[in-house]
Amino acid sequence: ADYGSLNSLCRDRINLDLIRQNWDDMLRLAGSLKMGLVHPGSVIRNLQASDRQTPLARAISECGRISKTLHILSILDDETKRRSLLIQLNRHEGRNKLARTVFHARKGEVRQHYRQGQEDQLGALGLVVNIIILWNTIYMDAAIAELENEGHVIDPADKARLSPLGSEHINMLGRYSFAIPESVARGELRPLRDPSASLDEL
Repeated sequence: ADYGSLNSLCRDRINLDLIRQNWDDMLRLAGSLKMGLVHPGSVIRNLQASDRQTPLARAISECGRISKTLHILSILDDETKRRSLLIQLNRHEGRNKLARTVFHARKGEVRQHYRQGQEDQLGALGLVVNIIILWNTIYMDAAIAELENEGHVIDPADKARLSPLGSEHINMLGRYSFAIPESVARGELRPLRDPSASLDEL
């Protein structure tokens, strides 16, 4: 086939015969996964157990290349999808940036030599990151509500671009305290900062 400017990217063909020969086994495997009869991790380990892939594993790989090809072509053809993917990538990178900011000690490296210690360290990192995201989300929502109560009109498109991944206002040094103040336990929020006030007045 002639794909024009995409000819240089079209290197291989999908082996449809291999997919047809293993189609019944692929359906049985999909059904087992759907019904929860087998664990996805076990399936992956079994399919990758040896250096030489089984026909079923190769058939699944061939079938996956169909979806990947359609996905790549849709990205090339659809500008809206490209923009959507870029937004998602930016958000994901924003989350990674926040995690790196929180995980600043010891150059951001996991130093525990045993699995449980590493899981504890990564779990604590995820907990703190999620707490910051929740904190930012609650107070961003409160700030928007306050502005609207004052009569400001906020464009929904501007709201959609807000991100709770900022950390410039949070001091990452020292110890983290998870004690809940009485006011927070009662469902109250800290007073919102007056944007006209200087930092010395805070």
